[in-house]
Amino acid sequence: MTDLDGLWWLLASLIPLLYLQRRLHGEMMAVFLLITRSEKIAMVLFSLLFFPGVVIHELSHWITAVLLGVHTGKIWLLPEQQPDGTLRLGYVEVTRPDFVRDSIIGFAPMVFGGLFVGYAGLYQLKFNLLWESMFNVEWKHLSETLSNLYSQTDFWLWFYLVFVVSAMMVPSPSDRYAWRSLILFTAMIFVFALAAGAGQWMIENMAPLVNEVFRSAAIVFGISNLVHLVLLFPTVLFRQGLNRITGLTIVNK
Repeated sequence: MTDLDGLWWLLASLIPLLYLQRRLHGEMMAVFLLITRSEKIAMVLFSLLFFPGVVIHELSHWITAVLLGVHTGKIWLLPEQQPDGTLRLGYVEVTRPDFVRDSIIGFAPMVFGGLFVGYAGLYQLKFNLLWESMFNVEWKHLSETLSNLYSQTDFWLWFYLVFVVSAMMVPSPSDRYAWRSLILFTAMIFVFALAAGAGQWMIENMAPLVNEVFRSAAIVFGISNLVHLVLLFPTVLFRQGLNRITGLTIVNK
């Protein structure tokens, strides 16, 4: 393994998650539309389903802004359809500070949500046991492992919370508003450090820490992928069944 193997694990878990989230959210909205035949009611049901994740997402913005000394306004946790047709599930009014604090506030849902998903997935749902059985090809023990997972106290509650929190932890486009400036600023510092001869020091002292951060993020995204995959297939089948029963088809744009 290279010193930055965590980066490859991160990319291998993040890219599928972005697709799975978009696909599963679209399938769930389609199910609500087919059942209710009302876009407004479907939006309400969708927002209620993800409400705990929305709360953590918006509170993470607010808490981080307060800690950084940034002025905040009201917190809104009700769904609103935007002019472009997208659905905004909530927001926090925050003044635009410098790009560093703005970027940190925008990234906060990933940190807060990631900590929750990592804790719930590893310590409450024990997904690490499932991974060990699959990674070590212990197929004869896989059914026993799955049975033990399902029999845990409040398994489905934690499973639901992991799903909705992981679905809402990815920063929105408005959260990423200042990231370009921060990335450029960080790249300039990095180039300056290399020019000053600090490259070897960064490899020896910073690379291991960065790699551990990447590995931890990859574990969180891996847990999120697993939860989304488990839910995607039955949701697709249920939506297809509704298509046949109602004779209607929802086109995801």
